[in-house]
Amino acid sequence: MDYVFTFVEGLASFISPCILPMLPIYISYFLGKDNKKTSKAVINSIGFVLGFTTVFILLSIFASKFGGIISGNIKYFKIAFGIIIILLGLNYMELIKINFLNKTKIANKNAKDLNFLKAIIFGMLFSISWTPCIGTFLSSALLLIAKNQDMTKGIVLMIVYSIGLGIPFIISAALLEKLKEVFDFIKKHYGIIKKLSGIILIVMGIYMIFF
Repeated sequence: MDYVFTFVEGLASFISPCILPMLPIYISYFLGKDNKKTSKAVINSIGFVLGFTTVFILLSIFASKFGGIISGNIKYFKIAFGIIIILLGLNYMELIKINFLNKTKIANKNAKDLNFLKAIIFGMLFSISWTPCIGTFLSSALLLIAKNQDMTKGIVLMIVYSIGLGIPFIISAALLEKLKEVFDFIKKHYGIIKKLSGIILIVMGIYMIFF
């Protein structure tokens, strides 16, 4: 169940308001000067995903170590973590406001002529500079890892999260024109999708508290 929740959190991160609307710009970065070479866009998108996955894995190692430190009082921290995730869900549904999580940053990096290695670095920058944007779901995944206190499982969970976030980037790079209507639908119904995402977080928080 942990893996399912974490994968869904990755998908939900992708459709956040400061990622999905910027997707055409990212695709143009992946394409670079070869604006009709889809294979290059796909290769660069894979590098981009590997970049942010690397940083997220490092964060998961830190989170699992933190969980080991608090193991003596883990049941109390589970409750606290669960409450935090529920609050994050309520914030995502706009029932309450947590201002620092609602701030967004626009990527302003010179990524016009990416290759695979540059795309990896770009992905690392993405994971750092856009953390406030995906902070709600990333925080939830890291809190779950801290609760489990298992470094191996934590790394796998973060890889699953990154797959959920990364696969849409790769698919979009390959099928941007064909998926245009899908993205328009998501943007049009974003309010409903955001509320559903908040419900997922609240369920996740309840699950963490009682299981």
